[in-house]
Amino acid sequence: MMNSGARFPMWNWNASSIWGDGMDDLRAHFLEGMSRAATFVAVATTDGDGGRAGVTISSLTSVSADGDQPSLLACIHHQSPAAAAILRNRAFCANLLAEDQQGVSDLFAGRAGSDHAARFDRAEWEAGALGQPVLAGATAVFECRLATALLWETHHIIVGRVHSVRLSDHPAALLYGQRAYRRAVHLPGREV
Repeated sequence: MMNSGARFPMWNWNASSIWGDGMDDLRAHFLEGMSRAATFVAVATTDGDGGRAGVTISSLTSVSADGDQPSLLACIHHQSPAAAAILRNRAFCANLLAEDQQGVSDLFAGRAGSDHAARFDRAEWEAGALGQPVLAGATAVFECRLATALLWETHHIIVGRVHSVRLSDHPAALLYGQRAYRRAVHLPGREV
């Protein structure tokens, strides 16, 4: 129960800053709001009959650790060759980038100017247990079988059942927030 005498700060918001004056404003406000949430950066990779492909993603999250197998979810733009390849190959690897792997992120985001096939030549890879491309030096690697996928608006929501996990000795992950790469800083306080 809230203390009725408590005072809470009020923000000076107006309707357009919250809802926008139209869909273009709403989209701009949505993108700005989401840019303020720092997320870790991963490269989703796949290999098989559907081709070898990879793409940088920041929309990767755990779904459950308590089912038959742990599961995770990734969102990939429907025009990405990686999305089509994952759907055909029915398997993928989520390579959680280490904080020194900004170049790999840029490469698989298409900012480094190479075509899709050449991207794999500019980093060190090995085959995982399911034959998926595993990035050397990634802080964590989740090799998955595709469980289900849903096309929502412009993105495929891809759910994978985790088959194997690899962890590096260096747990510092690359972060992205406020439209720039970031690194985590430990804040003093109670450890949980």
